[in-house]
Amino acid sequence: MTRLRNLKYGQWFRGADVDGDGFITQRDVRMMSERYIAVRGAAPDSETARLLTERMDAFWTHVIAPMDRDGDGKVDLREMTEGFRQALTDRALYPAQIEPVTNCFFDLADLNGDGWIDQAEFQQMFDSVGGVPGEDCAAVFAALDRDGSGVLDRAEFHQAVTEFFYGDDPDAPANHLFGRVAG
Repeated sequence: MTRLRNLKYGQWFRGADVDGDGFITQRDVRMMSERYIAVRGAAPDSETARLLTERMDAFWTHVIAPMDRDGDGKVDLREMTEGFRQALTDRALYPAQIEPVTNCFFDLADLNGDGWIDQAEFQQMFDSVGGVPGEDCAAVFAALDRDGSGVLDRAEFHQAVTEFFYGDDPDAPANHLFGRVAG
């Protein structure tokens, strides 16, 4: 694994460690759910809240929990990095490994459900949920909007996630998808 990927994965980890205790736990994932629900303005007992919670629980079960090598119910940075290293060995496996999760996150970020992520939606989701500062969000969004349309379509979003998880280009715009990566 390259130094750049380690830096990117560390940035992703810091965003997923919602309570900042150095581990990703099911509670962190639940707190992400709560933030998504709040950003959407959904009532806690609404169908939207139920679906978001189910999707995030599935994210815990199928993506994060399998990285817990020592079975202590929490994933540290080493376990997560090793899990990514093992899972992300081949870009050809993206459709099976990452695409379903990316589609889920696209749908979460598409707050109005119109099939696009505009800059306001990108800003709102990544700032409030991922803690990415506004100036970083604007710059990252502009770089990811490759066709200059003012919105990210699903293909652009998938390209960004692919670039983030598999890429080694230090100048790739998606390196900062989950916050500015200091390198």
